[in-house]
Amino acid sequence: MRFDLSEDQTLLRDATRDFLAAESPIDVSRKISDTVDEGLSREHWSKLAELGYLGLLAPASAGGQELGPIELAVVCEEMGRVGFPGPYLDVVLAAKMLEAAGRLDVVGEIASGSAIVVPACCDRVWPTDTSVVTYADGRVAGTKYFVPFGAVADRLLVTTDAGLVLADGPFETRAMETIDEGQRFAEVTLDHAGELLGGEEIVDCVADLDRLGTAAMALGVAARALEIAVEYSKERETFGRPIGSYQALQHRMADMLLGAESSRSTVYRAAWALADEQENAPLLCASAKAAATAAAAHNTREALQIHGGNGFTWEYDIHYYLKRAVTLESRCGGREAAYEQALAAL
Repeated sequence: MRFDLSEDQTLLRDATRDFLAAESPIDVSRKISDTVDEGLSREHWSKLAELGYLGLLAPASAGGQELGPIELAVVCEEMGRVGFPGPYLDVVLAAKMLEAAGRLDVVGEIASGSAIVVPACCDRVWPTDTSVVTYADGRVAGTKYFVPFGAVADRLLVTTDAGLVLADGPFETRAMETIDEGQRFAEVTLDHAGELLGGEEIVDCVADLDRLGTAAMALGVAARALEIAVEYSKERETFGRPIGSYQALQHRMADMLLGAESSRSTVYRAAWALADEQENAPLLCASAKAAATAAAAHNTREALQIHGGNGFTWEYDIHYYLKRAVTLESRCGGREAAYEQALAAL
């Protein structure tokens, strides 16, 4: 079987790449991550809304694009390539959860960029998180950890002892340590009014999309790390020769290429299966997440080694991609969780 993007999907990929190259190339992404207190650009967020990216999967009745998993993978891969700062995938998943709960009014707010809504569901992906958040008499109370960009969220989708609750901000937050300033997390103390949306099935309905989006971002990181390594190996010389002419480094970059391209096949096979509602989609999404994050971790580490001592310096971009690879690997419970999910799907 031969799979390739359709004409519309290719146009989406090219348009997304052009937009990100103009608005948020890696140097801009790094500047935002390092200097902007919120960790994201409000200007970029507004432009994402204007171009329909925030409502990528949302229904047209809520101002969305009504696109699917393959398009999500295309966009997330391009965002991985530039290390885009912000909770893009989290917001898209939140919109999908709200759609499942019938709250299209809030989906419309997300799609228009007027509200940032993110999931506070870390206990679902980290079994060691034993904190209990309660819901009673219309109020949600407790503490949530590792809430993505919780400090800028207008609303949160919170897993509680009663089910999934939509809580209204503002929230009391404390920044949690992260090595990737483009992906921030907060400890959120809750004592807020909230609306019970339903049970855990709403969270479960986006689990495969979460793994797929994470895998696609990791694929973008892996592919860009290879490009950076190749570019550097052509420029850097030792003993009058480019270091890329040495067979040892050629072998390492060939392994990087194998990892990136194998992951590409895995990611888009999973996206196609999910779009086609195939029975083995959960297995393929978990496998894609494990494979792509492993490739991202390997390629960024290899690229850093090919840079030698320069790879550790702030001036070079590869350390930024390495940090993003580590963050993506930890998402959805880590690589071991992805292996367990794939085995369970079998």
